[in-house]
Amino acid sequence: MNMTLRLAEYKDLEAVVAIYNSTIASRMVTADIEPVTPEDRMEWFLGHTEARPLYVAEDENGNVAAWISFETFYGRPAYNKTAEVSIYIDEACRGKGAGSYLLQEALRIAPDLGIRSLMAFIFGHNKPSLKLFEKHGFAEWGLFPGIAEMDGKRYDLKILGRELS
Repeated sequence: MNMTLRLAEYKDLEAVVAIYNSTIASRMVTADIEPVTPEDRMEWFLGHTEARPLYVAEDENGNVAAWISFETFYGRPAYNKTAEVSIYIDEACRGKGAGSYLLQEALRIAPDLGIRSLMAFIFGHNKPSLKLFEKHGFAEWGLFPGIAEMDGKRYDLKILGRELS
């Protein structure tokens, strides 16, 4: 799958939210249980900075097909060289190598952002994402057992991490 990565712009917010919302029903990717609106995600979108950017990946037709978010971890100065990375992919593009491409790009970009450690927060039952991150050198750094409750079921949240330098 051919993709072109670029910094997100305001015009991308609707597509970013649509991709995010497409993951909610599966209960595998996000702890949101109802769809969100672009207005709901505006503060998050605007919170991305030059040091912690949001990228979109366009398909060969110029449509936003995925996104990568770098976010500050925990908001304390001692953690400034650590970031959380999130990758979301349009349903039509899943299972076609997009995840590997995007994670490789995140690993390539991160050092230029001053990031030394990357973390990902992934549900324990999200085997495809766990496998993807482990394939790219991430290891389990933490576990929150049964922390998320959705539809009357409890789910574990795993923290995966990787040192970049």
